Amino acid sequence: MNTRDWALITFTILTQMSVGSFLVLGILHYYASRKAGMKEADRLSDYALLSIIVAFGLALLASLLHLGNPLNAPRAVTHLATSWLSREIFSGVIFAVLAAVFALMQWRKIGSFAVRNVIAWIAAIVGLILVFVESQVYMLPTDPSWNTFATPITFYATTLLLGSLAMGAALVANYAYIQRKDSNGAKVQAELLRNALRGIAVASVVLLGIEFVVIPLYVAYLATGSSAAIASTQLMIGPFGLIFLLRLLFAFVGAGVFGLFLYQIAQAAGKERTLSYLAYCAFVLVLVAEVLGRFLFYATRVRIGV
Repeated sequence: MNTRDWALITFTILTQMSVGSFLVLGILHYYASRKAGMKEADRLSDYALLSIIVAFGLALLASLLHLGNPLNAPRAVTHLATSWLSREIFSGVIFAVLAAVFALMQWRKIGSFAVRNVIAWIAAIVGLILVFVESQVYMLPTDPSWNTFATPITFYATTLLLGSLAMGAALVANYAYIQRKDSNGAKVQAELLRNALRGIAVASVVLLGIEFVVIPLYVAYLATGSSAAIASTQLMIGPFGLIFLLRLLFAFVGAGVFGLFLYQIAQAAGKERTLSYLAYCAFVLVLVAEVLGRFLFYATRVRIGV
């Protein structure tokens, strides 16, 4: 694999993680505001929002590496009517602008909550469209290992799974910051954190189950396809077999095992430090799993006629 392939791995993983995190944070903020009021909900989410902006900014930088010459970036959006790649770049820019505008308004408390909420949901919808457009870029008849049902499903699974666990890690980091500043006033935040982590844990186990259904179906589908599809399967279980197994193992431990522990421990107060370790480890393991999975996505590609 060359530098541009790694740039694509970085770009797709970070954009999907950012979109998923943005959506998950919006849902958590809504429930936190109903339970503890808007002020506490903002304390829970405002600094976590910064991590999303940083991650998506890094994704945009990675996209420039893929283009080779960054000066060509404006020309890449000139074929919106015919090119999924142009639509990908366009929707990515729109999401970045909307997310940045919302973040600025949220941090500075500009405008009413209703106005900020509308912008946030528009940004989330654009983000979900971005993930769909990303999947369509790879739906090419000449690439049978890409042109399958699994591509959009796994892209959305990565978005929600990695986004959820990334937000879990961001929230425990935010809680640690709040506790250092005001240890006596962090009790409400601790309860909100535990509630959020329980929801994230349930989501991670469910999404892991979806991935573990789709992946074997995908491999079986390729194994009964064209010669190029069969060649991709042979690469996946042959030269890249160890990477394939590690991808499954890291995902299972991170989202499954750690997810279950996270849910169980989050039910009792006073174990926030243990929750932090679990949330960080779950995120790191699933991040590694998704990177390995995206590496296989590019490395096992066999084109028809080449």
